[in-house]
Amino acid sequence: MSEVLKGLRTLEINRQEMRMTSPQYREAVISKLRQYIPFTAACCTTVDPHTLLSTGAITERGLEDLHPQLFEYEYLHEDYMKYEQLAAAAVPVACLSGVTEGQPGRSERYRNVLQPAGLGDELRAALVEGGGCWGFLTLFRSQHEPPFQEHECAVISSVVPLIAGALRSYASEPPLGRMDTAPEDSGIMILTDQLLPVSANSAAQYWLNRLQQLERLDHGVLPRPVNAVCLQALGENTEPGGLPSKAKLCLRVEDGAYLTVTASRLEGSGKKTELAVAFVYAKSSEIFRLLADACQLTAREKQLAEMLSRGLSTKELAESLHISAYTVQDHLKSIFSKTGVSSRRALISKLFSQGME
Repeated sequence: MSEVLKGLRTLEINRQEMRMTSPQYREAVISKLRQYIPFTAACCTTVDPHTLLSTGAITERGLEDLHPQLFEYEYLHEDYMKYEQLAAAAVPVACLSGVTEGQPGRSERYRNVLQPAGLGDELRAALVEGGGCWGFLTLFRSQHEPPFQEHECAVISSVVPLIAGALRSYASEPPLGRMDTAPEDSGIMILTDQLLPVSANSAAQYWLNRLQQLERLDHGVLPRPVNAVCLQALGENTEPGGLPSKAKLCLRVEDGAYLTVTASRLEGSGKKTELAVAFVYAKSSEIFRLLADACQLTAREKQLAEMLSRGLSTKELAESLHISAYTVQDHLKSIFSKTGVSSRRALISKLFSQGME
């Protein structure tokens, strides 16, 4: 197990020195893990830590064709080892052979997706660190290979915080600015309940192409962020008074801006269901929430940072929070350290100046 940790720590150093992108890092993680644990195929996805919806995935060895089905079982069916459950578990790693007591056929996902594709056991890990989930790692073995063992799950558990911390750091990096070709208006797209495109404006087409490029998908393949919000919307209870929709995510577009992707159900004539997907530049408040979590600010530090953005002085902050000015200064030092800035102006610029209101 120590060898795996050593290998991932070396990769972490290389990641920073070589300025790897998030997809490059995730590919390197899969390659490094394969040196210690055999598996047939793998997938590593990043997620919005607030909704746990996919913001982009790296897949390999034929998994691309299975992804729509795996997503469908994640959002529209009950089954073993759902990612959301793993993210909240004390041990965020499990394998299908283990949770089914050696009878993977108990899983509908196994019977209808994995087995027909020639896959056997599946190991899933929620990449949790510092109280937040920043992605999911999934490893597969073929039907001709032995199932994952308990000690192999323990190996993956040992490296989860390291991988999650790296993914978290990518979320805290501010973009370089909007691309010159990026549209100013919102993107709107209509899909059927089978996720087949009906219509889209030019801005939606732009963001679809951009997300496909980021995931290295063929033209016409629905990007994972769009797939995720659509399936989340389809699976939600839409009765009046129901819970607020989670069919929304915020993602950082590399070399671009922060983007929100949302989906809503449209009920047409004859009870025909369609989906409206919106691509909108994230608001400052949405970006702050993501960056504050990525920088691991505490609840009190988030509160103080928000008040600081309104121009309150140290004395006013102390009076509003009923704490001493010295305590305010201690909080500010901690916030500066976590965000990598040295002044209030720089802090506000980093946490609040990226979005659109």
